[in-house]
Amino acid sequence: MKKVLLFSVVFAFLIACGGVKKTQEAINTGNYYSAINKALKNLSDNKTKKGHQPYVLLLEEAFIKNADRETQRISFLQEDGNPANYEAIYNGYTNLKSIQERISPLLPLPIFDENRNAQFSFKDYNGKIISSKNQLSDYLYQNGVTLMNDAIEKHHFRKAYQDFKYLNEINPGYKDTRQKMEEAYRKGLDYVKVDMINDTEQIIPERLQEELLNFNTYGLDNLWTEYHTSPLNEIDYDYAMKVAFREINISPEHIKEIQIIKEKEVKDGFSYALDENGNVVRDSLGNDVKIDKFKTIRCDFYRFEQSKSVQVVGQVSFTDLRSKQQLNSYPLSSEFIFEHIYASHSGDKRALENVQLSLLKEIKVPFPSNEQMVYDAGEDLKSKLKRIVKGHQFN
Repeated sequence: MKKVLLFSVVFAFLIACGGVKKTQEAINTGNYYSAINKALKNLSDNKTKKGHQPYVLLLEEAFIKNADRETQRISFLQEDGNPANYEAIYNGYTNLKSIQERISPLLPLPIFDENRNAQFSFKDYNGKIISSKNQLSDYLYQNGVTLMNDAIEKHHFRKAYQDFKYLNEINPGYKDTRQKMEEAYRKGLDYVKVDMINDTEQIIPERLQEELLNFNTYGLDNLWTEYHTSPLNEIDYDYAMKVAFREINISPEHIKEIQIIKEKEVKDGFSYALDENGNVVRDSLGNDVKIDKFKTIRCDFYRFEQSKSVQVVGQVSFTDLRSKQQLNSYPLSSEFIFEHIYASHSGDKRALENVQLSLLKEIKVPFPSNEQMVYDAGEDLKSKLKRIVKGHQFN
């Protein structure tokens, strides 16, 4: 027990030393933000724990160095005068404030060996955050508007959308940002009209068609593509997606019969053992000795296997409606096999195995209709169509 306790103490000590070493390494390599995170994580558990004292000193050091470097970087970006730096300036001030807010709840942080509390020179960054946010907001708005006004390709609207989206996150309600964002989104969308064609002689169940074309169930996460199975007159579509079924091959209904003859010896009464004089033999306890009698039984087992299959073959193709060029095409196929096994017998079923006896409980069932067979193949078709749609990239 003492050995286990000692091992636990040593192990905990090594982990603690390793954490301090990594935090110091982060400071030495200029990764002050990481060092602050590591120190705060340990101190938030127990800030007065003696083993956590190194983290207090490291946090004090990392805070000073990070604040000094960040303010110098912000000053440089401001002197550079490039509007593209507004985001970095804003983020710099918000990061400085965020670090202070994370340290503040832990104060005071005592340093026992030096008989003092750690020193953190907090500053009020609110004014600079607001000022830089306003500059960034103006820049993002004007840049988004310019992108939309000068847009030639859809990706220009998408860039404008990202600017407006970010602007709406940092400064909700700024001018008509929300409306501009929605306009940029609409104009940046790729609209795809979807058509399903049945070139086979079989009927595709209406329910299957609806499920195949229900793109809401596909879990698509493409922000910039919208599929319409019922095209709208007011939309100028960019692409066409065609799901064409070329062949639906359905096999005849088939029943395969196999006859198996099973024989087994079973106990069929007994007779008494007789000695050479014709007297019944007795065992050591005086009981009559009996001899089991056996007979061979037979059972004719008939195994029936119902089967019917369908194969659906098609193709998914994408066309650029502006250039009238086909972009890509993908094969789409699926197969579904209906199988049912049942059995009957003639004779003594005691001769059968357990597996065969269980089949005797099954009976013949009606074959599914052709339409049902096609529908049953639909689960696999939906899965494959989903992979095609999710994998295809328009641009």
